[in-house]
Parts: sequence; C-alpha cells; structure tokens
Amino acid sequence: MKTEASETPATAGIGHNAAGATITVEVRLFNSLVRHGGPEGPVRPLTLAAGATVGDVVDRLRLPIADVFLVLRNGRDVSPGVYRGGCVDREARLDHGDVVAFSGPVPYSFGFGAPVV
Repeated sequence: MKTEASETPATAGIGHNAAGATITVEVRLFNSLVRHGGPEGPVRPLTLAAGATVGDVVDRLRLPIADVFLVLRNGRDVSPGVYRGGCVDREARLDHGDVVAFSGPVPYSFGFGAPVV
C-alpha cells in the first residue's frame, strides 16, 4: 500500500515527546541570591516544560545575570569561563529530578573586592 509524504505518523507521546510534558527540578539559591527566593525561600521545587534549560530557570526566578557567579547542576559546575559574574550557560539542559544551585559571590572573595593574594 502506497502512502503519500504528507501522511507522517504521529509521535508516540512518550516522555519528552508528549505534548505538555513537564519536569520538576529543585532550585537552591545561595549567598547574595537568597533574597530572590521570595516567599517560597531559597530552596524550592520548580516545574518547567520538558526540555527546559538553566536559562529558563534564570528567567522564571528573574535572577540578575550579573550577580550569578556559580551554577551547579547535580553538584557539577555548568558555569562557563572565569567566575566574574554573569557566567551562566543558559543552554545547559535540565532533566526531571535535577538539583540546580545558583550562587552569588562569596563574602570576602574576589567578587566582593577582597584582595587576591
């Protein structure tokens, strides 16, 4: 039986292919970013669309990029380059159950103007 090219099979609707699929990640805010936690506090679950990235979390929480000095996904550094603030890999993909931690500069560190010896 012959089928036309316009007749494409529908996606299975499994996992990330499912329309409206979501993931839940745990977000943790440290140091100067704690104040952006709002009433939910510095540690909270966050539900996002499947295929979400670190940039989506930054946008949702309205974190000031210039104040983000370190981003960890499941304890691994996903901050590109040197820690000078604004170092966020917005394209780092997230999976269900990931723990994403954001830190501002640590007091008495280079970011706060302490001398580097």
